[in-house]
Amino acid sequence: MFFSVILIKLTWMNSEDLFYNLALQHVTNLGDTTAKKLLGKFKSAENIFKEKKANLLKIDGIGKIRIQELYDSKHLKAAEAELKFIDQNNIQTHYFQDENYPEKLKHCLDGPILIFSKGKIDLQKKKIISVVGTRQITPQGISFCKSFIEDIAALDPVIISGFAYGVDITAHKAAVKNGLQTVGCLAHGLNQIYPKSHKKYMKEIEENGGFFTDYWSTDKFERNNFLKRNRIIAGLSEATIVIESAEKGGALVTADIANSYDREVFAVPGRPSDKYSTGCNNLIKAQSAHVLTSAADLAYILNWDVETERKPIQKQLFIELELEEQKLYEFLQTQGKSELDTLALNCNFPTFKAATLLLNMELKGAIRPLPGKLFEVI
Repeated sequence: MFFSVILIKLTWMNSEDLFYNLALQHVTNLGDTTAKKLLGKFKSAENIFKEKKANLLKIDGIGKIRIQELYDSKHLKAAEAELKFIDQNNIQTHYFQDENYPEKLKHCLDGPILIFSKGKIDLQKKKIISVVGTRQITPQGISFCKSFIEDIAALDPVIISGFAYGVDITAHKAAVKNGLQTVGCLAHGLNQIYPKSHKKYMKEIEENGGFFTDYWSTDKFERNNFLKRNRIIAGLSEATIVIESAEKGGALVTADIANSYDREVFAVPGRPSDKYSTGCNNLIKAQSAHVLTSAADLAYILNWDVETERKPIQKQLFIELELEEQKLYEFLQTQGKSELDTLALNCNFPTFKAATLLLNMELKGAIRPLPGKLFEVI
């Protein structure tokens, strides 16, 4: 009934499917994970809305309250209005089962069933990394972020961030400056921009990438939107990099989500006395992130083929190691790649102490971490 009002105005394929999927997404107490479960069972959103309540109740996780909410006609009315906005503003839509949906986000159970974009985003067969951190970025953080993106530019990665103050906008601007595609993940609909002072950057970002969001034009702008948005930042990329962070912050939430997706996480270490290095140092101490001191660290851990694109890492001569560090170093020299627990057991160190020693050795350039929580001598 509602859909027929605007069917003639829409020109893209499967517009009816889009209408019903919008309606499904609008059911706020359903959630993306449950919505995907329903779609897997009933094959389409239209079938879900037309299915008998008794059959829907047979699905695990679907209760009477959710069923009652699903049958409220307000979702169809809202979908009709949002379709008009999409049509009138040239918004691109990405359904989680379609080819144009970001590949890495498809593997996230809680990824949105629909995501919306503007710009010239192309993620096909691309190296993709997320760069996040504090909004109160320091001069040292700005310098590192710019240098890192300049150094990694030869590998042509897509730079994902949140378009906020601080690390986010620094990363976006550095990406544009170095001719890289960059994508801002927004915590609101595509009818507005936050912060407003960043409106001046929108055009160049849309010309060199664009914006993603799973929020509608009618959604309220709320603080919790940013935390929910972080799953998209983490899910789009193969690695999340935390440049600077205080002891608590949204960047650490993004890092946690990336770890839950089994993606690599990197953190830039800093002095213990520096407020906006605390979060990064804690990630490293908890072995929730690799130490990142250069673009070469990232390329090595991600196993990117860069032999012809960068200079080989030079081994540092005359590294001074403490007696306990020397013990670990000699074991690695003799036995080769080893896990933390193996090193701790064979060198008679508590695991927490071995982890601290290895971190110090990594910062000195004596060893390097490998995928799978392994370490080896450089």
